[in-house]
Formats: sequence, C-alpha cells, structure tokens
Amino acid sequence: MPTKLNRRDFIRLCAGSAAAISMSGFLAPFMAEAVAAGAPPVIWIQGASCTGCSISILNTVHPDIEKVLLEVISMCYHPNIMAAAGDLALEEGMFKTAEQYKGKFYLVVEGAIPTGADGLYCTVGEKEDGTPITFVDLIQDLGSKAAAILAFGTCSAYGGIPATPPNPTGCKSVSQVVKNVPIINIPGCPPHPDWMVGTIAHVLLYGIPELDRFGRPVMFFDGIVHDNCPRRQYFDNAIFAKNLSEPGCLLEVGCKGPIAHCDSPTRMWNSVSWCIKAGAPCIACTEPQFPGWPMYERIPEMPIGPGITTTIDQAGVVLGAAAALGIGGHLAGNVATGRIGPKKKQEEGDN
Repeated sequence: MPTKLNRRDFIRLCAGSAAAISMSGFLAPFMAEAVAAGAPPVIWIQGASCTGCSISILNTVHPDIEKVLLEVISMCYHPNIMAAAGDLALEEGMFKTAEQYKGKFYLVVEGAIPTGADGLYCTVGEKEDGTPITFVDLIQDLGSKAAAILAFGTCSAYGGIPATPPNPTGCKSVSQVVKNVPIINIPGCPPHPDWMVGTIAHVLLYGIPELDRFGRPVMFFDGIVHDNCPRRQYFDNAIFAKNLSEPGCLLEVGCKGPIAHCDSPTRMWNSVSWCIKAGAPCIACTEPQFPGWPMYERIPEMPIGPGITTTIDQAGVVLGAAAALGIGGHLAGNVATGRIGPKKKQEEGDN
C-alpha cells in the first residue's frame, strides 16, 4: 500500500519517540491514508485481566481514542466501550464479524487465558443450548480465523500476574493456547498507548513488525531501561539507595532496569513521567518472567558474562572505577535476557 512514510522512517519515528508530544500524533495522517479504503475490523476480547490495557489505550492523546475508533479501525467488539450487550453483542459484533471477515480481521486479546476446570473460571456468554462459552474456547475459535493476534499487556503476552504460581485457574498466555497464527506481543502492565497504537499503525501500513525473541516489536522493546535511566550515574559510581526516598541507584530496593526492555525512560507516560522518575524502581513488567520476583528486593546476583556473576555492589564498584566499562549495565541486561552481543539491526524494508 503506497504511503508517503516509508517503513525505515516509520521505524525511526517509533524508536525515537517524542519528548513534547505523543508519537502517535505523527502517525495519525498516515494511518488515515492506510485505511482510506476501509478500516480493518477489530475484535477486542478480555480474559483474566484488570482492564488496565483498555484504560491505557483510551488515554491515547494524538490521535485521541475517538479518532482511533471511528477513523483508524473498526472496533466491532469491545466489552467495555460498545453500546450493545448480551446476545446482540456476541452474535452481531463478534461471531458474525469473525465469519464475514475470516482471515482479514485482527483479534486483540487482553488478559491471560484460564484453562483450568475446562475453562469454566472465565466464561463470556452462553450457547443456544445454555452451555457456557469459555474464554479458552472463544480465543481458539476467533484466533484461528484472525489475520493476526495482538496480545496487549503482559497477561496475554506471557501470563503475567494471573499465571503466577500457584496459578489455580491454569492461566496461560495467548501463544500457549493459539497456534499457527501470527502473534504480536505488546507487554507492559499496562502497555504504553504509543506501543499499542504504533503497533496497530505498523500492521496497517506494512504488516507484522520486526519482533524480538519474545515476540515484542523491536521498535519499542529493543533498548534496556538501565541504559537511559536518569539515576544511571549513581550506579556507575556505586551509590545505592537503601530506601525509596533516598537519592542513588534503586537496584538495592528492587529495580530491575538492567533486565527490562522498553523505551519508558525516553517516551515516558503522558509525556511527563514514568516509574523511576516518580521515585519507584522499575519492576520489569515488560519481561516474560514478570512478576516472578520480589518487587522491592534487590536482585541477589546479576550475570555480567558467560559463566560470570557478580553482586550489584561489586558491579557498581567496577563501573565506578573504570569509566570505560560504562556499558556494563547494558551487557548485564543482554546476558540476563539471552541477548548477548551486538544489537540486532532493524530490518529496513523499502515498502
């Protein structure tokens, strides 16, 4: 599909973000161009979640959510914002759309998928004979007919909080339940609106974006939080805060920045703040392991190379003593997540 914005410039725009205005503001005219022939149908379903991902995207600024819903996409089903309910919503908004646009609609999944008790921990309606429609059956049915699945939020992408042990409801991620369908993971608890709107824009303009080994769009999740942390100089000089109210690197009070992949330090939320700027440690909510660690306790050991581990204090002392080792935090993050070596170059298509 022709567009004035080529894929290379699009990736640069997304990765660069914007300090004064939401990145999605620049995407509005290009998304409008992409869907001039007709907005693609979208079905948004929710499983085991807190609805935080829906709240986040509803707070998108440029374009605002009204423009996204009315001009960019055709939201055929969303349990929170649609006017219809009950059988009318299920039959007309969901099932009819899935059949009519089989292989052409996009399925957005928010929340983990409860599989225990034959899926009865999460039901979304009833069949004609009165038997419940379970969420696990629904996602398998709709997912098999979708052009692609966008897993919004860490719960749908990796299981998240609902799948944390002991996990009595048997919650799983989308990729553990649906096979043979393209899946894009946009994690976060919740994800930034730009990550969601930007991914939708890429899908409309160019198709599936380049993904990392965890299924995340590289344009948003390639960098390590630790690299651009405003408290990085404290780490390099081995100055660690012992309490949340103190100045210093927050690793001692549970910051997971060295293993967290996202661009929150430069993109920020509402173009104003983000976790560490607000005084809280990064909890690495974009990682597949989240929340499988104590939130406000230090990482006991951090891998810094093949077969080598060190305590946080030791890493800080080394970095403080040798300015040339300023990339140590980035290396630690890459090793900890299995991404050792040079950053993977972003694909530069000429579509």
